[in-house]
Amino acid sequence: MAFLEVHDVSKAFTVGKGSTVNALHRIDLSVAEGEFVTLVGRSGCGKSTLLRIIAGLMEPTSGSVRIDGTEVSRPRRDVGLMLQQPALMPWRTTLENVLLPTEVMGKDQRKYRERAHELLEMTGLKGFENRYPRQLSGGMQQRVSLCRSLIHDPAVLLMDEPFAALDALTREELSIELQRICASQRKTVIFVTHSIEEAVLLADRVVVMSPRPGRVKRIVPIAASRPRTLGMSEQIETLARAAGELRELLFDTRDAASSVAA
Repeated sequence: MAFLEVHDVSKAFTVGKGSTVNALHRIDLSVAEGEFVTLVGRSGCGKSTLLRIIAGLMEPTSGSVRIDGTEVSRPRRDVGLMLQQPALMPWRTTLENVLLPTEVMGKDQRKYRERAHELLEMTGLKGFENRYPRQLSGGMQQRVSLCRSLIHDPAVLLMDEPFAALDALTREELSIELQRICASQRKTVIFVTHSIEEAVLLADRVVVMSPRPGRVKRIVPIAASRPRTLGMSEQIETLARAAGELRELLFDTRDAASSVAA
């Protein structure tokens, strides 16, 4: 049985005077415990909408989501969410920003301070505990955001283009770091990205979504050993073939034409 199950999920939004826009259409997706799945597709295909439905921040028009056998109907404490912008509190230090979710949950701060320090060390932020966001680079701020999303040890981590605003080198560096963290922390991850390179670098499987209304067009397994890099390595041919397959799927104009006709 899948650890995370998306069953027949559709989502329609009401716009204007009673008209509707269909964002998602009958999405089925099963994710195993500890699996890393990326979602790719053109802008507007519903990737972020699907992520918010899984997070319990939005209700589907039809269908259901289950995590560990329990239906998702509201935000859950065993699910972490990381967005494109780090959204750190500017008046809080690095350590205080990481601990914020545990304060909101009413957790014992003494228990989580040690974990916060461990996460900061793991992400290369040891020594920056007392710095404020304005004193950190964009990549460092996203590392703080990652620590914050992991502080309460969620079983599922949902990530919505978390590295999109970063330069290419920092983005690849954090992607490699994320592989290591997820392997050591044993997290189930769903990661939204527009980057084909990022998708093949990170994923066990890549879910390719069609233009709106978003459907699962194809699921592409990435059969490359870890850790992975985009440099010269034994995985380079496997990753290049997977990236080529994804490009063909995403640039298939017949899919866009059928979407317009629908």
